[in-house]
Amino acid sequence: MILIRLILMLSIMMSIPGYAHELPELGDISQATLTPYQERQLGLQIMRQIRADPGYLDDPEIASYLSNLGHKLIANSNEAGIDQTFEFFAVQDPSINAFALPGGFMGFNSGLIIAAQSESELAAVMSHEIAHVTQKHLARMIAEQKYDWVKSIASLAVAILAARSSAQASQAILVASQASIIQSKLDFTRKHEKEADRIGLNILLDAGFDPQGMPAFFERLQKAGRFHETGAPSYLRTHPLTFERIADIQNRTREMPYRQVPDSIDFLLIRAKLRALQGKSYDAVAQFKARLEEKRYNNEAVERYGYIQALLRDKKAHQANTELNRLYQLLHDDPSASVLRDHVLGKPIRIEYKQIIAGAMMETLSADVLLANDKTAEALKAYQRGVKIYPQHRALVHGYARALIQDKQPQAALDFINKQLQFIQNDAQLFGLQAQSYELLGDKMLEHRAQAEVYFLKGHYGAAIDQLKTALQHGNGNFYQLSSIEARLKQLQTLKSDEDKSEK
Repeated sequence: MILIRLILMLSIMMSIPGYAHELPELGDISQATLTPYQERQLGLQIMRQIRADPGYLDDPEIASYLSNLGHKLIANSNEAGIDQTFEFFAVQDPSINAFALPGGFMGFNSGLIIAAQSESELAAVMSHEIAHVTQKHLARMIAEQKYDWVKSIASLAVAILAARSSAQASQAILVASQASIIQSKLDFTRKHEKEADRIGLNILLDAGFDPQGMPAFFERLQKAGRFHETGAPSYLRTHPLTFERIADIQNRTREMPYRQVPDSIDFLLIRAKLRALQGKSYDAVAQFKARLEEKRYNNEAVERYGYIQALLRDKKAHQANTELNRLYQLLHDDPSASVLRDHVLGKPIRIEYKQIIAGAMMETLSADVLLANDKTAEALKAYQRGVKIYPQHRALVHGYARALIQDKQPQAALDFINKQLQFIQNDAQLFGLQAQSYELLGDKMLEHRAQAEVYFLKGHYGAAIDQLKTALQHGNGNFYQLSSIEARLKQLQTLKSDEDKSEK
């Protein structure tokens, strides 16, 4: 998490313009001097560092939910500049924060998703961040710096190296050099925040969410800032929030018609899963158990889903199986669980802009519980059924490949994985499972070739190069395989060389 915080801090510092009076009008996005390609490259370099950090939440269900919500907002918006590429991801961090990076990359702390009391509140924050990107706020700010944007990556590398030896020292390096600039230009960043509020609210409305979600979330954050013993929530420090801003949003929403927007079951399940992933596993189990015993929940089925996820994480497979049976019984008997029941019990609902739906999550949970209890044959059937119904649900794809490997069927796993990789080419977990399959088959060369892709996708270029060199040392492949590995090695060596030059 140290690295994540440094990246966020640097991205904020880079966003402070050295010469605010030279900036174009906020609404004019055509004068940004960074090209879309430069923006994307800068974002990709920062993302490579984020993906290499343990705080990056590489969970396909959470990532898919955020992506689907984000693209629903984008697809329904009439705002200019929203046709660019966006990528949404989660960071395992209990603090309340979200951030936009150059190139359309957008991160959300797990703490923020959990803190959102409704899907409209989460969509409001996401709309705000989308507005920062569409209005080229970061691009314009970085372009106005008096140093080349590539050099900012070098600064980031210095902070990363410092963090490995001393987190306090690295933070001091960044803070000391930029504190005065941040303070002197705070008013300018507030202008950006106000514009992002206005455009974000339009995006929220166009997508059919409750506009009250924006002022409601910001008001709660402001109250938390006043009473928080250790300082304001992270979101307030990176997104200056004033009474004027809140009043402006309230004035804009006051005359809007009341719109009751129920939370999607996807949102509820994802929040429950994130709660199950927070903190120590045994603490998560205890918290879910207490809430269920004391009936402190709004939706029992969703709470039990989170409880099962926590039990699986805590290696309590038998208890997870018992709770899964209780959950299915609840789905049969309780009318209040009808929405989730319709998704799960033979009635998968097709929803526009959604590839992930509650039924796929429940299919995955059921199969995961079977596999954890060493009921491999039953788990394989469950995964097969799930993949057939939800072929794009990556959690099911991962689970099925993992079950085949556990059942000592490496060739079947490999055939399935290779088929999936024709459509999914940036999935580190899938390449990891491919490497495991080759290992079981005794093919060391292709095992290291696959492991190289794992390291590459996680941002470890040096380790990826080492894996490819090791693969060539085994040299047990045909001419095509060896040529492919050599070509990939040259490609990664070039990328690594370019990276090293940019840091000098």
